[in-house]
Amino acid sequence: MNRQMQILTGGIIRENPLLVLNIGLCSSLGVTTSIFNGFGMGMSMMFVLLMSEIVISVLRKTIPSSIRLPIFIIVIAAFTTIVQLVLNAFLPSLFDALGVFLPLIVVNCIIMGRVESFASKNNVGNSILDAIGMAIGYTIVLVLISLFRELLGNGTILTGTDMQKVLIPEEYRIGLLNSAPGGFLVFGLLGAFVQFFKNKAAEKSNGVEEK
Repeated sequence: MNRQMQILTGGIIRENPLLVLNIGLCSSLGVTTSIFNGFGMGMSMMFVLLMSEIVISVLRKTIPSSIRLPIFIIVIAAFTTIVQLVLNAFLPSLFDALGVFLPLIVVNCIIMGRVESFASKNNVGNSILDAIGMAIGYTIVLVLISLFRELLGNGTILTGTDMQKVLIPEEYRIGLLNSAPGGFLVFGLLGAFVQFFKNKAAEKSNGVEEK
């Protein structure tokens, strides 16, 4: 049980793909102008990552090592296409908002990295836990970045939905956060925040060991 819990929480905390591993950053900064977009991207990634890890884990002993990467890409591309078709049919506004970053899930470093380093070497149960943990960690960061950028940049919340609300008057908004540099700024602040607490935890751990 401890092993399974470590796998599940690894992607959320210790190996968060964005704040700790610093991979998959392009899409995370490109789509986080609203919570709706950030959450939609996170759920899309979760589906593709989860299904890809399941398939690769099931077939891991039958895939020749010499052609494993092309097969991984085909599997990931198949599930990415499913996501694109479903969003285009049922959530066209989200499909349009995610734009080019949706098909780019195929080459997202997070998915390819987990499929190669974990799913191809572990059983289905552990691969499911790994995919869920990584996707949750990814989605949490996307939503946090989106919250700051949407609220402080646009002065709104839940833009693109029927529940959209205007909370900050236009004259008090920080327009910079709507731009690409604004996304880097918010991401950098979140990363610094996480690093600060990691350093504090390490100092506390070292202090206990010295005693």
